[in-house]
Amino acid sequence: MKRTIPTARATWLFVLASIFAPATGCRMLPSPAEEISLASLAAMQNSPKELHKAILPDYVIEPPDILVVDAIQIVPKSPYLLRTLDSLMIQVVGTLPNQPIAGVHLIAPGGVVNLGVGYGAVKVSGMNVAEATEAIKTHLAESLTDAEVSVALADIAARQQINGELLVGPDGKITLGSYGSVSVVGKTIAEAKQAIEKHLEKFLEDPQVSVNVFAYNSKVYYVIVQGAGQGDGLYRFPNTGNETVLDALSQINGLDQRSSIKIWIARPGRNSMGGDQILPVDWLGITQRGDIRTNFQVFPGDRVYVAEDRWVAFDARLGKLFAPFERIFGFTLLSAGAVSRLSGNVRRGGGVQRNSGF
Repeated sequence: MKRTIPTARATWLFVLASIFAPATGCRMLPSPAEEISLASLAAMQNSPKELHKAILPDYVIEPPDILVVDAIQIVPKSPYLLRTLDSLMIQVVGTLPNQPIAGVHLIAPGGVVNLGVGYGAVKVSGMNVAEATEAIKTHLAESLTDAEVSVALADIAARQQINGELLVGPDGKITLGSYGSVSVVGKTIAEAKQAIEKHLEKFLEDPQVSVNVFAYNSKVYYVIVQGAGQGDGLYRFPNTGNETVLDALSQINGLDQRSSIKIWIARPGRNSMGGDQILPVDWLGITQRGDIRTNFQVFPGDRVYVAEDRWVAFDARLGKLFAPFERIFGFTLLSAGAVSRLSGNVRRGGGVQRNSGF
């Protein structure tokens, strides 16, 4: 008659085998880096890498990128009515001695332009340039005789609403102050420039702007560090088109005690049919030998995955397995100590019994 292993003992053997298997190298399923398809092998050879990087296609703007827009030519359509914070170029011939009126004057809050000591201020907001010229001439006639006045628009306050760093909102638009919003999502920098200028044509004469990307926030890659049973780490970094695996791992200050040297790039498929790629990285090769063959260029959407150290993971699994029993044993010992203290002499009245002398 065959002897059978008790059920409890078989269960414990199965649990211990499941714990020891990863540490001894026995794996029921290979890691992604160990399952390399022929397509991934070809991708490894053709994938851009250090010293042989690829130039990414034209950058496509998406939220939450930040654009920097500079107004090159901003000329308002006629008739333009002056507003607060506009600037006027004022030249006056025939002024008082040592009190010239020449240069750029800002229209201050209240719509007035200050002509200097001895001349006072003139309200010009709501007027066109010709009307402002007459208003200034009439005002100076009180202190000057036969003064010649020349007024021109030097700058408009709305320029400040166009210039600067503009955030692409969730709706894919940037805001140009009083000129409204323009959709730039899905456009290249050149296309965004054309869209902004076309929008401004409603308000300005032949507007010209320059557009560039100030912050590349929408194109990112990820570094994932397997946590050896203590929770995986996930890090997100902007992709500027020049990063390699070494650059990516330098962002997290390299590998820590939980990590192994088993690293790979998981690259999402570029089409609806999948086509995901796994690109294994030779960590010792790219660090100790300067081998560039696996120091791949990191593309937007890539996942740089750092696998856990199996022995550290094994130690963490043991800790999780035995932690409940340690708590049970600790509680048992505590209970046994308490019972021991409450038993014996203490329980019968306590203290040391003295001899009665008989």
